[in-house]
Amino acid sequence: PPQQGLMVAPIVANLGPLENLTLTPNPDEVAEIFTLPLAHLLREENQGYTHFRTAGRYSYTLPVFLNGPHKVWGLTAIITELTLELLVPERY
Repeated sequence: PPQQGLMVAPIVANLGPLENLTLTPNPDEVAEIFTLPLAHLLREENQGYTHFRTAGRYSYTLPVFLNGPHKVWGLTAIITELTLELLVPERY
């Protein structure tokens, strides 16, 4: 079950060229790292929503971002959607 009472603090930063980064994620938590350009996230064909059901009815809808075999969903998609609303309100 999800833990309650946790606080998540997303941080938006320019880390420079991605080629210069050495990332060492925790393999117990991260299977793969991938990046998505802002322009990709803003294309409508890469945006969608997932509907979750409770007792046979829709109970809530969450955003999802598509990228080939990858899907950005859950809390990451919620944070991404809120970030796009702040960064480019005229386009998202």
